[in-house]
Amino acid sequence: MTARIERPLSPHIQTYRWTLTMALSIVHRATGIALYLGTLLLAWWLIAAASGPSAYASLQAFTGSFIGKLIVFGYTWALMHHLLSGIRHFVWDLGYGFKANEREALTWAALIGGIVLTVLIWIIAYAIGGGR
Repeated sequence: MTARIERPLSPHIQTYRWTLTMALSIVHRATGIALYLGTLLLAWWLIAAASGPSAYASLQAFTGSFIGKLIVFGYTWALMHHLLSGIRHFVWDLGYGFKANEREALTWAALIGGIVLTVLIWIIAYAIGGGR
């Protein structure tokens, strides 16, 4: 039998103090998964548009319902947040934004920017008549 080698364990998640940067890194991954699932809705829209008026009407009935609007709103937020968080990661890949205050500023910008862009998109959509 071989002797067990004592070596240091990798720090567990309970060891770290949670930060906004850590939380939004996880949210970035979750929004990526949500975008995959939301692409099914996009595919449904394209197939319904190609299939004719009755198929498109059933899609419109779903997306016009409260649940449908909530899902599309969530998809919009996931897209905007993932976009801005991806830009944040790109800035880091370029070697910038690693100081503590810069990390916090980029993280808050991605969080607030995603919410603001989502609300702006929906306000514009309703203003031009897309929310009927």
